[in-house]
Amino acid sequence: MGADATVIVSRRAAAVAQVTMARASVFNAFDEAMIAQLDAAFTQLAQDDSVRVIVLAGAGKHFSAGADLQWMQRASLASPEWNLQDARRFAAMLWSIDNCAKPTVARIQGAALGAGVGLACACDIAIAADNASFSVSEARFGILPAVIAPYLVNAVGPRQAKRLALSATRFNADQALALGLVQQRTALDALDAAVDATVAELLAGGPNAQREIKQLYAQLQVAAVTAPVRELCAQTISRVRGTEEARAGFAAFLAKRPAPWTAQE
Repeated sequence: MGADATVIVSRRAAAVAQVTMARASVFNAFDEAMIAQLDAAFTQLAQDDSVRVIVLAGAGKHFSAGADLQWMQRASLASPEWNLQDARRFAAMLWSIDNCAKPTVARIQGAALGAGVGLACACDIAIAADNASFSVSEARFGILPAVIAPYLVNAVGPRQAKRLALSATRFNADQALALGLVQQRTALDALDAAVDATVAELLAGGPNAQREIKQLYAQLQVAAVTAPVRELCAQTISRVRGTEEARAGFAAFLAKRPAPWTAQE
């Protein structure tokens, strides 16, 4: 990224990239520039074979205050055509995170508000510090959490998602954990250790297996297990069992030696 970068991409470890939202002065609220840079960062990292895991973080005291209010005010005065294209770019950015073939981890401290909640929900795993607070706050500004809605629904279920969107209630890390919005809560001074422990677990898995998991699970819903669903799952495991990675993984386990992909980290 250039001198006007609002997103910084770094290496947290050899095979671990960190994408950091870097507008700490406005609590990492994002605008058109940050949306474009987040989209570019995740798109590029998804194609980088040296990266196994991606961590999404916010600089400073807060994860993300969501949409920049000046950006939203500009949108309220813009034409319908501009608004539609702008919303499509925002939707594409969230999809780039959600659709990334590599495991993604949100590192959340302080405030995660509005679309900041959407960023957390778009990641595979979200870990929150005990000082984290959340609100799906759009209704208080006379708009709605539309683009983040599918990710919020996937994270907490439709009824809770609707409650959070309608009420814009503020809730803490313990409540976020109970809702399923985050999967782990930890002390602020232990947040990085918790993220690194999760990353280590992810690095122990086969990269092709993890890509297959994300692709398969994206096609599944909480619903009846129909014949097409059963066939999809059977076809997937039968194909993956015959891959080189699977053969190497079984051989390593039976020989009581590390799997070959772990030696690369």
